[in-house]
Amino acid sequence: MHRFIAATVVMVLAAAASPSGWAEKVSKEQIKGLDEQVQEIKTDALGIAAELGRLEEKLLYPSNTQLSVFIGLAPKSKFRLDAVEIQIDGKAVAHYLYAHKELEALQGGGVQRIYTGNMTQGEHALLVSYSGKSAGGGDLRQSASFRISKDVGPKIVGVTLAAPGAADQSIAIKDW
Repeated sequence: MHRFIAATVVMVLAAAASPSGWAEKVSKEQIKGLDEQVQEIKTDALGIAAELGRLEEKLLYPSNTQLSVFIGLAPKSKFRLDAVEIQIDGKAVAHYLYAHKELEALQGGGVQRIYTGNMTQGEHALLVSYSGKSAGGGDLRQSASFRISKDVGPKIVGVTLAAPGAADQSIAIKDW
């Protein structure tokens, strides 16, 4: 029994006195393992955050009362969009100032969801206004009023903006 205890003490002392390479190897392996665990936790947290976002949207904007408004530019539009404002029934619900990268995305055919909210069934007034610069550098300001009809279920409205004098209307809407 004493020999076993003595052998164990010798092994512990030998391990403690051994070169630090073994300790570094264990330490690096532990760090690698911890790093992998942290990455897994981050992935899980991002997934949970995305799911919470979807659940929050369903709770705040039930599909039977939901209205979403998307903004896009007419193809080959030659103006710089600076800002868009959306009013529903005389109340400003969205105002957005565009950065250069966002404008490039819209000019490339992208769309932006500018508003999501709740709306009762029936007829509603939609006012869309935008400001920007024409291809020649002049100031642009355009507004247009529309009537939209909300039924049971979600309503999605696409707003297309073009420069005044273009072949298309400067502001057009359509149901998506």
